[in-house]
Amino acid sequence: MTDAYLRAMEALHRACVVIAGTALVVITLIIPYGVFTRYVLNSASSWPEPMAILLMIVISFLSAVVCYREHLHIGVGMLPNALTGVHRVLLGVVIELAMLATNLLMLRFAISLVQRTWYQSIAEFPAVSVGVSYLPVPIASFIMVLFIIERFIKGDWFAPPPSEDELVHGTVSSE
Repeated sequence: MTDAYLRAMEALHRACVVIAGTALVVITLIIPYGVFTRYVLNSASSWPEPMAILLMIVISFLSAVVCYREHLHIGVGMLPNALTGVHRVLLGVVIELAMLATNLLMLRFAISLVQRTWYQSIAEFPAVSVGVSYLPVPIASFIMVLFIIERFIKGDWFAPPPSEDELVHGTVSSE
C-alpha cells in the first residue's frame, strides 16, 4: 500500500510539472501574439492578457507544490542542519503539522471561494466561470496535503545539507 502511494505521488508530481510547464509554454506563445496584434496589426486581441493571467494562477500554485516536494521552497536549513536525532525529527514533524494545518485551511476557504464565484463569468471569456479560474487553489492545496502525507510516510523532513564539494564549488544540486 505504501509503495503504491509513493508511486502515485511520483506520478502526480510529474503531472504537476508537465501541466505547469505546458502553461508556461502557452504563455510564451500567446503574449507575443498579443503584442503582434496590438503593435503590428493595430488591432489588439482582447484575450491574450487575461488568458496569461489565468495560466499564471495555474503555474504559481502547481509550481509551489512541485517546489515543496523537491525541497526547493524557501527554507532556512541552518537550524535543521544543526540538529540531530530526535530533535531534528521533532522539528520536521512540527513544521509538517503546521504545513498540514495551513493547507487544510487553505483548501477549506478555496473551495468556498470557488463555490461563491462559480456562477460569475469572466468578461473576456463569458463561457468560463470565475470559479474555474480559482480551481488551481483548492487543487494545489489538496495535492500539497497528499505530499505532506508522503513526507510523513518517508520521514523525509528536510533537504540534505550541501556537500563539502558543493559548498566549495558553489553548486548545489536538487537531489
